[in-house]
Amino acid sequence: MNYLIIEDERLSAERLEGMIKKLFPDFVLVKTLDSVKSAVKWLANNEHPALGFFDIQLADGLSFEIFEQIQPQFPVIFTTAFNEYAIRAFKVNSIDYLLKPIDETELKASILKFKQGSSKPVSIETEAIAKTLQMLSNSYKSRFLVKVGEHLRMIAVDEVAIFISMEKSTFLRTYNGRDYGIDFTLEQIEGLIDPKKFFRVNRKFIVDIKSIQDIIAYSNSRLKLKLAVTTDEEVIVSRERVGEFKDWLEK
Repeated sequence: MNYLIIEDERLSAERLEGMIKKLFPDFVLVKTLDSVKSAVKWLANNEHPALGFFDIQLADGLSFEIFEQIQPQFPVIFTTAFNEYAIRAFKVNSIDYLLKPIDETELKASILKFKQGSSKPVSIETEAIAKTLQMLSNSYKSRFLVKVGEHLRMIAVDEVAIFISMEKSTFLRTYNGRDYGIDFTLEQIEGLIDPKKFFRVNRKFIVDIKSIQDIIAYSNSRLKLKLAVTTDEEVIVSRERVGEFKDWLEK
């Protein structure tokens, strides 16, 4: 069976491909795409696969936007870092969703569901999606619970200047320069915080818009950010994210 992955996180795409290969060796990955734009273009010019795995949040928008431009002729399993409340809301559309990080058992069950006869293409109800997205906008985290020694402390999201991923660990840095470890990946954090206030500039950093003090042209069409807090390495907006970053600043 041929399948398609639409995912803007390279490591997540590779992990998903690896799990599918382990569970269903006869499955063949035909393409991995990382944006709404590239997905629409590819689907318009290529034979559609038997199954698709679509991340909800892509670099240039939500994967639901693909359905506004072209109708995929295959069933889709959506993957998301949104919380379980949001997933329950999305299920009014009778579409399968997998919560990131994806559990192998749940992935297997979801694929078996499609192999056992659920071969209908996805039918997207735009009105239901609009209502769900509104619910999502009202369900962003307002604080993170962190451990300080033997104590637990609540850090308000408004106190966070930057989220950092380093050496398989994730931590937040507050505006007063304190670091706190958190049990989330950056990918998960993206689904928990308000995208109007925070932006993932590259694989290592998510920055608060209030923390940006200066934006400097950098090599290879990238941008360097000067923040209100110090970091161990330069905070660079990756080349593929520069366009979206500029759009975000103007919203």
